[in-house]
Parts: sequence; structure tokens; C-alpha cells
Amino acid sequence: MELPKVEIRNSLLPLSWLYGTGVNFRNWLFNKKVLKQRKFDIPVICVGNITAGGTGKTPHIEYLIRLLSPKFRVAVLSRGYKRKTKGFLIVDTDSRVRDVGDEPLQIKKKFPEVLVVVDKNRVNAIEKIISIDKEERPDVILLDDGFQHRYVLPSLSIVLADSNRPVFEDKLLPAGLLREPLRSIDRASVVLVTKCNPDMQPIDFRIYTNGLNLFAYQDLFFTSFDYDKLKPVFPELEIDEVLINDLRKKHLFLITGIASPEPLVRKLEHKTYNLYTKFFSDHHNFTKKDIQSIVDMIDSIDDDNKIIVTTEKDAVRFRALPDLPNKIKNMMYYLPVRVTFLNNKERFSFNKKIVEHVRNYKTNS
Repeated sequence: MELPKVEIRNSLLPLSWLYGTGVNFRNWLFNKKVLKQRKFDIPVICVGNITAGGTGKTPHIEYLIRLLSPKFRVAVLSRGYKRKTKGFLIVDTDSRVRDVGDEPLQIKKKFPEVLVVVDKNRVNAIEKIISIDKEERPDVILLDDGFQHRYVLPSLSIVLADSNRPVFEDKLLPAGLLREPLRSIDRASVVLVTKCNPDMQPIDFRIYTNGLNLFAYQDLFFTSFDYDKLKPVFPELEIDEVLINDLRKKHLFLITGIASPEPLVRKLEHKTYNLYTKFFSDHHNFTKKDIQSIVDMIDSIDDDNKIIVTTEKDAVRFRALPDLPNKIKNMMYYLPVRVTFLNNKERFSFNKKIVEHVRNYKTNS
């Protein structure tokens, strides 16, 4: 197997050295207990990464919700990236994207029974969560993107690493995408290599296993994405159902504002002869100018057999737009994703580890 090429901006390596000095000093302050960490009596499972960009945190948070919610009361804590509000907020199903962020709102709409909270100050948020009456208090908190937020000491840390950009070939920001040095991964109990090709061969597993060089106390698993059927972004319009296998002769416009759309492109380019893409930055807030550029792109194809596909996270933001033309709404669908493990043995082992951690931590507490 040839590893995916990791593009490094070599001219910025001196700045990466300066950045790394700052990150290492901060971590040293935590390791020496100069900066204090809070440990809580409730299990706190951190799901994060050591890179900038998308590794699939939200689908993995959703996997954990599906795994744990039949047995435990689950809460999700996020900073609410790019929200326009500040402080502690509980997310409702009718919250606005601008107030709570796209991913927390997506999770709340998908799992309305789960407590979803946004707060940049995670210690403050956890203190408020555990002050809830015992009858309604969560049994476990899922800390979204909190690996670098070291003021909270998680009971278990899960680090995600994108298989399409091997972290052991990467460099620190800004030359590469590493938020902190590779050895910071030592703080994790579990490492998940995400977005894997389902046809990975034994040699591929060995390359990643050797490259990550984990300790004996760390578990390594490999996950991929499975895509559900297409769903309308605006179901109230009662538009026709479209099956993903019916896209062959359609002109398909893929519009996303996520960090790494490549896996979705690979999925769709095998489903249609006519794929057109328009990518925006992660968590992009769509403007009138953006919408007009989308309309112009669609109008450039003189054929009525057209469809727009976006991601579930983008769908949350598109639904919040007040001036989206009906012609766009009527052809817009999103493609939900689910996390799958590359083999059932790994899935069973991971599930058992997580459930037993929550159960035993709760009992011991």
C-alpha cells in the first residue's frame, strides 16, 4: 500500500517550531500540575483529535450515543464552534444554528432525548450538568472535541486519526495540520483510525499500527463510514424520495462546507456519470452571494434531471437560511453517515470497553 500523500508547507516549518514550543510548554505545565485539571465523579469520555480539520467526530459521537443511551442517560458537551452566543446554553430542537452551532443542533435534532450543552468553559459546564437533580442527571458525558481542553481530566480519551492524512507523516501547524506533537496521542486510551477504505488489507493495518506506535495500554481500532439513504433537507415540501442507486443518470451537485469531503466524493462518483462539486470551508455560514453562485452553477446545466446533495451538518445550516430559493429547496437532499468498524470483532471489543468503562466508573464513583 502507498500511504496517502501528506502535503507539508515546508516554508512554514520555522513557524511550526515556534508553535510546537508553545504547545509543549503548555502541556508541560499541565503535566507538572502547574495548571490544574479537574476530575469528576461522572464518567467523561472525550472524543477529539490532534489535527485541525475533520476526522469524523460528530458521527463517532452519534455512534457512542446509540451505544450508550439504551443503558445510560447521556449528555453531550460541545463548545458550539462558530456560534454567536457566549456562556452555558442547553440546546433545544428548535434552537438556532447561530446560537448553538451546527453540530450540537444536528445531534439534538437526531437524539432529542439526549441533553446537549454548549459552553467554551468545559469545567463550568460539567459542574452545572452534575448539579442537575439526581433523577434527571446524566450517567455519562461525551466531551466533543475536548482533547486539547486539558482543564478537564477525562475518565477516558478517544483520539480520532483520519486515514486519508496519516498523523505520523504530518507536521505541526502551520506547515502541517497537527494541533500538537504526535506523542500527545499517549494521553488517549483509544485511538480510532477513521474514514478507512472498507477493503483495507492486512499490510495496511500494519502500516498504521507501526506508524502510530502505541503503548500496550492503548487500543487501536479502524472505522469507516456507511451512508444511509438520501433524505430531503426540507421534508415539509413533500418532495420525491430518491434512492442513492437511482442517481446514475442525474446531474448531481455536491455542495459541502466540511473539512474533508473526499470520502463523500468517492462514494458519489461511483453513483453518477455527472458529478459537480462546490466546496466551502468547514462550518461555513452560507451568504446570499454563495447561494447565487450555487444557483448559477445549477442553471449552467440545461437539463431538468438535477439533484443537490449535501451533508447532514450542512443541511442544518441550509435549513436556517431565510432566503433560500424554492428551486434549490426542491432539489436538495442530504446523505446521513454512520460509523462502522472494519470487522465485527473490533466492533464488539470497542463496544464492550466503552460500556464497561461507564458501568464500572459509575459503580466506583
